[in-house]
Amino acid sequence: MLEKVKELYREIEHYTVDTKDQLEQFRLRFVSRKGIITELFESLKAIPQEDRRAVGQELNGLKNFALERFQSYTQLLEEQASASAAGPAVDLTLPSTPNLTGTQHPLSITRQRIIRIFERMGFNVADGPEIETDWYNFGALNFPDNHPAREMQDTFFIEKKSEGSEIDILLRTHTSNVQIRLMERQKPPLRSIMPGRVYRNEAISARAHCLFHQVEGLYVDRNVGFKDLKDTLYYFVKEMFGKDTKIRFRPSYFPFTEPSAEIDISCLICKGEGCNVCKQTGWVEIAGSGMVDPQVLANCGIDPDEFTGFAFGMGIERITMLKYQVRDLRLFTENDVRFLRQFEGL
Repeated sequence: MLEKVKELYREIEHYTVDTKDQLEQFRLRFVSRKGIITELFESLKAIPQEDRRAVGQELNGLKNFALERFQSYTQLLEEQASASAAGPAVDLTLPSTPNLTGTQHPLSITRQRIIRIFERMGFNVADGPEIETDWYNFGALNFPDNHPAREMQDTFFIEKKSEGSEIDILLRTHTSNVQIRLMERQKPPLRSIMPGRVYRNEAISARAHCLFHQVEGLYVDRNVGFKDLKDTLYYFVKEMFGKDTKIRFRPSYFPFTEPSAEIDISCLICKGEGCNVCKQTGWVEIAGSGMVDPQVLANCGIDPDEFTGFAFGMGIERITMLKYQVRDLRLFTENDVRFLRQFEGL
């Protein structure tokens, strides 16, 4: 019996457990109730009475030895499973990997800068829906029924009257709809800018896109004149593009302003000498502006005999292209990391 116990000691000591199946085989052979150690305890009855005590002590020692080995193997396999689930161990002596942070989109950088400039002049930020009715997008702004912008080649219509809808539902073509809603809700004085996305049914190219961003401005109060408009835009241009930038106003026409003017600045690329960007003129258009038409004020419930105002609008993409000399509008929507990383730290 004692010789058998010594053999089992040696067997347990040299037993290798690397998997759960091997651990289970170890348990069945040595630890379970039907294992070989249990069988030896049952065979004690055949041992002479004077030797039974010593043999029993040896069997208890063997049993405890087998249980310790079983628990040790179990703990080792659990630790290996946890380490495998957590991934490879981290070597703290290795040099750290740089934390690759992202960067703001150039359009977001320009938008935030525009907002900060106008906030310093007392303008707040207003927002409105991108899915709009014909009245807020066209009708209240004095667009005639036969205006080309109402046709399908310029506007994305969602529902047309002829298709069973009582009103035309469309994707807004400018953020002027926010001006109308603002004048309907609030009484003058009003001084707000309206940045946001707009949509037009145009072919995508280096200079045009079906989705782009605008920021429009509105100031309505008593005794607001064209000089206030010029002073506001002069300040904006100098703050955005630099004090050496020249600005000019050209007479123009918009249905919702009278008089109206388009805003040009001296080309930032050729410094006014003439290049392909400015078409050899030395000037680049950045915005449209004018005094709010009295009929537009009346459409919104504001007395045009008591209040006047000015409005302006500019494309954020155009401002960004001029500010950072980007020559292809499509780069703003392609999410090319090589392009976006050029704006880190701005």
